[in-house]
Formats: sequence, structure tokens, C-alpha cells
Amino acid sequence: MSDDDPIEIWCAGEEWCAVTATASLIGKKWHPVIVDRLLEEGPLGFNALKDAVDGVSSKVLSDSLEDLEERGIVTRSVVSEKPFRVEYALTERGEELAPVIEAMREWGRDHLVPAPDEGSPA
Repeated sequence: MSDDDPIEIWCAGEEWCAVTATASLIGKKWHPVIVDRLLEEGPLGFNALKDAVDGVSSKVLSDSLEDLEERGIVTRSVVSEKPFRVEYALTERGEELAPVIEAMREWGRDHLVPAPDEGSPA
């Protein structure tokens, strides 16, 4: 998929469709975090990305990257054959999510409170 190819959506023609389609893309738990880390740190290898996305399992990260790649948000490049290494980077389409991710970050900073520490009263 190239950056010029539209992303297929199921709600074409509905007034709210653009919001729903975008939410379905970035609304998956790890997708916006992956995009955020790639925006902040640039292209990363799998292990470096896994470290940057603290708490994600290798399987979930792999599945999420595959989905983002299929949707034209992330590219996967082989950077070394021996040892085999790949690198993930945002496409132009993925980089265009920067204002959306930044807005999510700012909204969270303004409206969310940290979870209480384990063992401390709520």
C-alpha cells in the first residue's frame, strides 16, 4: 500500500465515518503508542521498539506492526541479513498522525490522573 492509496473503511458516506475510521486505526491499545514512539525516536529495530513500548508482549507488538504496515502507517525494512535485523519507521501517512497523537497526549496530560500506587489508598 502506498501513501496515496486510501484506507478501506466500512462506513463510507456516513457523516461520522472519518472519525470512526481514524478511531478504529488508532483506537487499538498499542497502535497510538507505537506511532508515538516512532515519532519521538525515529526508525527502530524490533527490540528497541519493544523496549520503548514498555509492557507490550512480542506477539502483540508483532501483530500491531503487521496491522500498521498493512494500513500504510509503518514500513518494515531489512537492515542486516547476518545477523538478521529489521527496522520499523513511519511512512508519510504515519507521520501525518503527529498532530493527532500530540492532541491525545495533551488531552491526557490535562484530564487524566495517575493511577494510585499499589498498596496506597485510592
